[in-house]
Amino acid sequence: MRYFCAIDIGASSGRHVLGHIAGGKLIIEEVHRFPNDFIKKSGRFVWDMDMLFAEIIKGLRNCAELGKIPVSVGIDTWGVDYVLLDGGGNTLGDAAAYRDPRVNGMDEYVFRAVSERELYSRTGTQKLTFNTIFQLMAQKLDDGFGNASALLTIPDYLHYLLSGVIKTEYTIASTTGLLNAYTRDWDREIISACGYPGIFQEIVPPGTILGSLSRKTRAALGFDCSVVTPASHDTASAVMALPSSVDDPMYISSGTWSLMGVLRGSPGCDEESRLHNFTNEGGYGGIRYLKNLMGLWMIQRVCKELNNEYSYAQLCEMAEKESIESILDCNDSVFLAPDSMIQAIKDACIQTGQRQPETPGEIAAVVYNSLASCYRQTSDEIELLTRKRYDSVYIVGGGSNADYLNRLTAEYTGKTVYAGPSEATAAGNLLAQMIAMGEIPDLSAGRRMIRESFDIKAFSKRGCI
Repeated sequence: MRYFCAIDIGASSGRHVLGHIAGGKLIIEEVHRFPNDFIKKSGRFVWDMDMLFAEIIKGLRNCAELGKIPVSVGIDTWGVDYVLLDGGGNTLGDAAAYRDPRVNGMDEYVFRAVSERELYSRTGTQKLTFNTIFQLMAQKLDDGFGNASALLTIPDYLHYLLSGVIKTEYTIASTTGLLNAYTRDWDREIISACGYPGIFQEIVPPGTILGSLSRKTRAALGFDCSVVTPASHDTASAVMALPSSVDDPMYISSGTWSLMGVLRGSPGCDEESRLHNFTNEGGYGGIRYLKNLMGLWMIQRVCKELNNEYSYAQLCEMAEKESIESILDCNDSVFLAPDSMIQAIKDACIQTGQRQPETPGEIAAVVYNSLASCYRQTSDEIELLTRKRYDSVYIVGGGSNADYLNRLTAEYTGKTVYAGPSEATAAGNLLAQMIAMGEIPDLSAGRRMIRESFDIKAFSKRGCI
């Protein structure tokens, strides 16, 4: 039996998932889970990278204790954030979190060097104030780059700690706003115009075998295995595991963020796409043409403020019984990192002349209906920009378990919703490793296996099918 280990780290939690093939199906097993959140240090929101790597080692030790040593391991995470290394491979400073307010106003400085229109025509990257290109401007104007010799995104850095190899994986590089969408390499002209140093590393495709574990990691674990770059951006991994049999389905990767889009063979960096704020991100063999939406971040924060008194499932059930009709713009920056999400929701309702939610159920109902409304608007934009009609939308990731939101999405969009697998990110990570290690032949075979391995629910605007 050959086991593969997907380490999937999101903005709120991480886990180790072992996968193997039995009877033509992908069998997965979670062997370790740990919390993750940014912390405040010296007045800034940063990631605790030492804690993250300690948890990575702990989870891999769990695999060995179970007698299921993987033949390979790969890590996927969120995008845009980074670590700086000096010439000796040591970290310089902390890994700032994308929600840190240091990025405020940095887009203005970048657009003085490269116009917004030109930047989009080259990178095809959606304008988000926390994109790496804007974070680096904050770095330049505040701390500077010192003696930095390498920039690594979060999964690149964690792969480096495992293997000792410094590379940047393509899908995660595509979230930075510094990658040329057509050449799939760093856009040196943009980097130079912004005044950033030559700290960007060789880009490798998903499914690259970096090598074995480093000597130090082998000593810590007591075993060796290959380190494989999956589609290291978590959304790119999730999209690999879409159960669709067509090449260009509409999808929502639903988690802390909702990433809604379609698959394309080539980027769409036209002015119309820019004005609608769509992004072109790398995928396994193609382009993910999508929009970043606020996602379940709002309900996650509501749940936390309620001291986790209710589960997400309970909040869904409570929301379904409410009749409040207030709908908000989920992508408003006021919801990015408020001191109180509940208060931010209430204030936004008052400011837009709508009824203020009072109970936990009403608050959840406002969030879920606002998300579904946002999905409808985005699906309309996708069809406008692609000149194509989509009859269905595939929802994968943790949010696919929210049946109430799935029903709302079907009602608001008028499309059939296929929900699942909830473990799409880990499953896609595993597929990339299995292809690289010769366990399965290609992605088409992998997606067939996904359809046969997981229960997929279907919803229409009339309810569950």
